[in-house]
Amino acid sequence: MTDTTDKPLDRRLHAFRPDLADIALEGRVEAKRFVEGKPARVAVPVAQLRPVPVLARGIDTELLLGETVRVFDRVDGFAWVQADADGYVGYLPEAALAEGGEPTHWIAVPRTFIYPQPELRTFPTAALSMGSRVTVTGETEVRGTRYAILSNGGAVIARHCLPVGETLGDDYVAVAERFLETPYLWGGRSGFGIDCSALVQLSLMMVGKFAPRDTDMQTTIGTPISREELRRGDLVFWKGHVGVMEDEEVLLHANGHTMSVARENFEAAVKRIGWLYEQPTGYRRIASRSRKV
Repeated sequence: MTDTTDKPLDRRLHAFRPDLADIALEGRVEAKRFVEGKPARVAVPVAQLRPVPVLARGIDTELLLGETVRVFDRVDGFAWVQADADGYVGYLPEAALAEGGEPTHWIAVPRTFIYPQPELRTFPTAALSMGSRVTVTGETEVRGTRYAILSNGGAVIARHCLPVGETLGDDYVAVAERFLETPYLWGGRSGFGIDCSALVQLSLMMVGKFAPRDTDMQTTIGTPISREELRRGDLVFWKGHVGVMEDEEVLLHANGHTMSVARENFEAAVKRIGWLYEQPTGYRRIASRSRKV
């Protein structure tokens, strides 16, 4: 279906099906029924978002604990949702969602644990990725280690959290560097597995800047530059891939060659990637615009 300018709407970013659509799209798409999405939060450490309600289908992206969505439909154990953070639409298990709650902090390290009590010798009940939101109700110290006490009674290392709204400075490359050796995962968007565009999105999010989810969407952020101008923080795009320049000579990217987030000499990467993805399609410098996280 098309909008009023006959430009096809991107189904990744617009919630519409023949039987049901977001009420905000009324007049732009055809559907039997239009509804307003109901708010909910992700209630599991990582929720996989799929294009169809089938667990055997590969994932498009992932949502993290405490991130918010709008729910348009619930059927057969799945919820059809749109993520508030980047607008991505898809299906996730209905059990991954809960209502209410207002996180106070978010995780500011690549990975951390939730302990059943403020004691690091206990076995963790869950592991959380950077960017996850939690509700902290207090703090305590045990043998010199400070713990943040969560609303569910669990505890996380206090210095692994920041109040929601506080960021990790302004150098998003420094954040991306903290994911070195993280396994590559197609559609992954967490410290447990991440893909190339999610590395860009998540790192920028942690310094208060917005980036859309997929590589083709990210080709519009910032401003275009030439290959000769490349410096730290610039993005390099191939068809279906993106990397971040650590400096004028080194590329940092989540990639299927090493199956991890890795450093690679830029010129060597261009030569290696070229046989499959041809030459880079563009270079962009991140703009200074930011958005509340």
